[in-house]
Amino acid sequence: MGGDGVRRRPLGNGAGVRRLPEPAPADGGGLVVFLNGTTSSGKSSIARELLKIVDEPYFHLPVDAFHAMRSAPEPTGDDLAAMLHRTWRGYHRAVAGMAAAGNNIVVDHVLSEEWRLRDCLALFVPRDVVLVGVHCPRAELERRERARGDRPEGLAVRQLERVHAHGMYDLEVDTARLDPAECARRVKEFIARRPRPTAFERMSADGWAPRVG
Repeated sequence: MGGDGVRRRPLGNGAGVRRLPEPAPADGGGLVVFLNGTTSSGKSSIARELLKIVDEPYFHLPVDAFHAMRSAPEPTGDDLAAMLHRTWRGYHRAVAGMAAAGNNIVVDHVLSEEWRLRDCLALFVPRDVVLVGVHCPRAELERRERARGDRPEGLAVRQLERVHAHGMYDLEVDTARLDPAECARRVKEFIARRPRPTAFERMSADGWAPRVG
């Protein structure tokens, strides 16, 4: 009995203690399907359609979900920029951790700053990443942005030149020409054959990733 008068069950390996089974170790890292494009380009719609047709379990981890977890009000100025930077870094590491545990992930991302790509190259296993460029013409981005009404005006266009600046993909889709279901079907078909080297492997070989260690 403890000093507070509460009777406690002793810890240990006694006969009355039931052991839970140990989880089976992951056979290897999971696959990361990395959808990169501007806001309003259709990444989330493709991800939702892809989850309907894949043959194995996948998790859709959009960065918007991480931003939505924050309490309000948000800081301003330099404090806001620093907080957003920490959010992106944490998001990358959450995705890397899920994949390292053997989970397949669909990433919904905006590589509008070079450091984000370099950070992902340093964290993810290059052979296990399928990098998909999600394209959409300027006029259609502007139309979608006006229709959804939950993004700052002109944000997608400002991102347009930077988000695809690295210029290297495993697969590219145009959401002005193809609907989300067709884009998802093409991604699924590509996953089945996955030629090597991957875009992440080629960028790592070209010196994009920072040296770690």
